[in-house]
Amino acid sequence: MNFFLLKFQFKTCNSKKLPLQKFKNMSDVVICPKCSSEFTYEQDELMVCSQCFYEWNPKETAAENDNSGKILDANGNELQDGDSVVVVKDLPVKGAPKPVKAGTKVKNIRLRPDSDHNIDCKIDGFGSMALKSEFVKKA
Repeated sequence: MNFFLLKFQFKTCNSKKLPLQKFKNMSDVVICPKCSSEFTYEQDELMVCSQCFYEWNPKETAAENDNSGKILDANGNELQDGDSVVVVKDLPVKGAPKPVKAGTKVKNIRLRPDSDHNIDCKIDGFGSMALKSEFVKKA
């Protein structure tokens, strides 16, 4: 029976021209911060996701997105060029017999905000490396 209904709806849609709906511009679409769905709608001053029913204030979300260009360590502290950091967990290094141990201090880091491994540094015994900021904390 379900097949018949689907077949019937399909034929109806093809034989009849449906009126065009007015869609928002792609720049006007607000994406849900929880599930990344584009099916959201406005309710009073809040935005609501029709997929996960998450409600948020877009003005507050815009303020949080201003911090998106900053690189944060594992504790949420902002990192700067030239900072010293400490590795929080053992990190295996491809081609090396031993990992970078937790507690290793790294001095004079350089930040690369456009990369996945957003910290460039030199570690004694390993040489130049790229680290992810989520595995270090500010010293």
